[in-house]
Amino acid sequence: MVIDVKSFGSRYGAGVRKKYKKIIDKMKEPTRCPYCDKIVLLKRVSVGIWQCKKCKTIFTGGAYTPRTTLGRSFMPEE
Repeated sequence: MVIDVKSFGSRYGAGVRKKYKKIIDKMKEPTRCPYCDKIVLLKRVSVGIWQCKKCKTIFTGGAYTPRTTLGRSFMPEE
């Protein structure tokens, strides 16, 4: 379920709504699965826990994105 920012109306301020939209857009974009190497939509199971819809592998990542810049520095293939 994607909550549209317009549903907030004029509440919470423009800056907060823009930050929220940026986070949600980044979270919902297709990402490469680190196990099957397919570009798919990853499902966020919980905070920092992600599941590939193709191979059903569960792995950890960032709170709002499956891969963080710090995590990429530890991965040898990237």
